[in-house]
Amino acid sequence: MRPEAVRALQGVELVVHAGDVGTLQVLDVLKNIAPVVAVRGNTDRDCWARELPLTEVVEIGAASLYVLHNIHELDLDPAASGLSAVIYGHSHQPAVEKRKGVLYVNPGSAGPRRFHLPVSVALLRIKGTSVVAEIVELRV
Repeated sequence: MRPEAVRALQGVELVVHAGDVGTLQVLDVLKNIAPVVAVRGNTDRDCWARELPLTEVVEIGAASLYVLHNIHELDLDPAASGLSAVIYGHSHQPAVEKRKGVLYVNPGSAGPRRFHLPVSVALLRIKGTSVVAEIVELRV
């Protein structure tokens, strides 16, 4: 677990991990920061990872977040389902975009550098059903 990621997440109320966790120790470190919701990624193959769901719905006040690893496996219509945001990983490419009133967020990767992509996390600010995301590039 990168110390830069731990510092960037200090003060959050909830940690959402969109898969490719790596090791159980990563979840243990994150649980020391805040409660954790995590889904299984394609590289999460060890016994402990079988306990992680493939998708998760997170209710934060009036906002609903849908969490999955691979956006190409999205199995519902987020707007029709009343979701505020979709949080996903897999590509490790940080991204924030709005589609049909739903925010789509890929926080990137805060673990080992993937390809030539930045090392990053995303911070979400939620008010009512409104979700605003900020990609935070970690200086490593």
